Amino acid sequence: VHSVAFSPDGKRIVSGSDDETVRIWNAETGTPIGEPLQGHTSWVQSVAFSPDGERIVSGSGDQTLRIWNAKTGTSIGEPLQGHTDSAQSVAFSPDRMRIVSSSHDKTIKIWNAETGTPIGEALQGFTNSVESTHFSPDQMTFVS
Repeated sequence: VHSVAFSPDGKRIVSGSDDETVRIWNAETGTPIGEPLQGHTSWVQSVAFSPDGERIVSGSGDQTLRIWNAKTGTSIGEPLQGHTDSAQSVAFSPDRMRIVSSSHDKTIKIWNAETGTPIGEALQGFTNSVESTHFSPDQMTFVS
C-alpha cells in the first residue's frame, strides 16, 4: 500500500497499492467495500477523496490520474494524461472543481475535475521529483 485517505465523513478509507488497484474499505470494520477499482497499468502511488466524498482521484506509476465514483467504484471519464513520469501525489481542491497532481517528471499540473482537462501549463522549475502537493483551504494556493 502506497497511499491511504479517509473519506470526509470518516466512514470509508481508500487505498492505492502495488497491485495496480484502488480499494475502498469500511473504516469501522476494516472490511473491503465492493471490488477493487481497476484501470491503472502500474502501481497506484496516491489517492484522495473529494471534499464531498463522492469521488476519488488516484495517481499512478502509469503516468495517469483516474477519477472514480466513490459509491459505485466506476471510472469517470478517460484517464487524465499529461505527466511524463509517475504521478506521485494527487489532491482535490476544497470546492472539488480542480485536482492538483505532482510527478517524478518534476512538474505540477492542475486539472479540471469535471472534464479531466489540464488548466494552463504544467508548473516547472523543480530540480527533482515533486513528491507531494496539496491545496490550501482558501483554494488560492497549493504547496509542494
